[in-house]
Amino acid sequence: MSKSELKPAVVFEQFAKINQIPRPSKREEKMIAYLKEWGESHGLETSVDETGNVIIRKPATKGMENRKGVILQSHMDMVCDKLVDYQIDFDNDPIKTYIDGEWLTAEGTTLGADDGIGCAMELALLASDDIEHGPIECVFTRDEETGLTGAMGMKAGFMRGDYLINLDSEDEGEIFVSCAGGRNTSAKFTFSREQAPAGSFFMRGQLKGLVGGHSGDDINKQRANAIKLLGRFLFQEMNRYQGVRLAQFNSGKLHNAIPRDGMFVIAVPHDVKENVKADWNVFASQVEEEFHVTDTQMVWTMESTDAEPVIEDAVARRFIYALQAVDNGIYAICQDPELNGMVETSSNIASIVTSETEINILSSQRSNVMSNLDNMCATIEACFVLAGAEVKHSDGYPAWKMRAHSELQKIVKESYIKLFGKEPIVRGIHAGLECGLFSERYPNLDMVSFGPTLRFVHTPEERLHIPTVQMVWDHLKDVLKNIPAK
Repeated sequence: MSKSELKPAVVFEQFAKINQIPRPSKREEKMIAYLKEWGESHGLETSVDETGNVIIRKPATKGMENRKGVILQSHMDMVCDKLVDYQIDFDNDPIKTYIDGEWLTAEGTTLGADDGIGCAMELALLASDDIEHGPIECVFTRDEETGLTGAMGMKAGFMRGDYLINLDSEDEGEIFVSCAGGRNTSAKFTFSREQAPAGSFFMRGQLKGLVGGHSGDDINKQRANAIKLLGRFLFQEMNRYQGVRLAQFNSGKLHNAIPRDGMFVIAVPHDVKENVKADWNVFASQVEEEFHVTDTQMVWTMESTDAEPVIEDAVARRFIYALQAVDNGIYAICQDPELNGMVETSSNIASIVTSETEINILSSQRSNVMSNLDNMCATIEACFVLAGAEVKHSDGYPAWKMRAHSELQKIVKESYIKLFGKEPIVRGIHAGLECGLFSERYPNLDMVSFGPTLRFVHTPEERLHIPTVQMVWDHLKDVLKNIPAK
């Protein structure tokens, strides 16, 4: 299959254009300008709010003027991650895509289908002249991936519709009706540097090749976390040998991604360096067996490196002990039977950055129950405070609660059964969706979320299942055709 054969062509043509436009989270200015110019050039009512969210309104087609208004919503930014050795400037370079069987993916980077494919469907709908629909509003929010700040900054009244369809889901055949709330917790260790003991041998350990993934939607897959694994090894070695000193620890990039790689620099007594290398090899073998189902491409390297000042010992030990102790992964499962065993509460240790005087740790907590989100954040805070760190929490975002007797959910479900001859799965999602924030500003808004199948989002292995794009496009068109009168 060539790119010219991708179906539906109207959607993939828009997606190809979107992937020419740099749109990292918090730096979406080029995408905002593109959407504004696009809407105006098509003669459609277009506006940009103070936060940078874009809305393009299209009147109803003939005979559909009395239907309830529908808001179609996706986010314009993308997670920008790449393979370690791949060269790209995300602020200026396009995303290069290619077809791999039934999947569309990118060369060495994230694909941007999260949520570029949702944006593409909205633009394709706005550009169409052969799709029946009532009044529609296409909303493109900014900065969803690093804090949902676009949705947070949206004022009541920006959107006017009765129903909202969020196009930011990743499993075709599943209709999402609730989502988790979330908050970030940061911890900072402050230290002085000093010279390593005389006779120390410096070693650099690196781990890469983990699968990683979305810290909400993939947390139940029990994939390896590079930070936790490297912390485990250092905890073991510090307790096994006297004089092991830490100089650097860096891992992870994004608050909403499971870290896939990381490195540390340590100084060890010269007479145990071979023991440490042997321990590293044994540990690598054990961990590979531990994660032989989820992470099959781990790459472990340890080599000598140049000497450098080390972190004062007491701080380094408290930091490593905290990494060993801190919760990571699933904390609780939903008790509501309608949510079918979905993860309720979780935490992901997402990134660590070491500077000359600080170690900064960022973690992400999620829950569909806001009281348990508070509890999870307090648990993470307690661990790091006991280790001597300074801890702060972000404001976070609310959960989206399932709406009883949802009219839109009924329409979407019946449409799916009619088109595909099977029932869709109706469920909640552990990831955060902007619907949670919309539910606060627009309490009467009836919402659902669906989209084509994506895999390995927030990683350079991100891929879009091509056949499901046509299915979602057909489903969306049929839903719009069957929206009831006001």
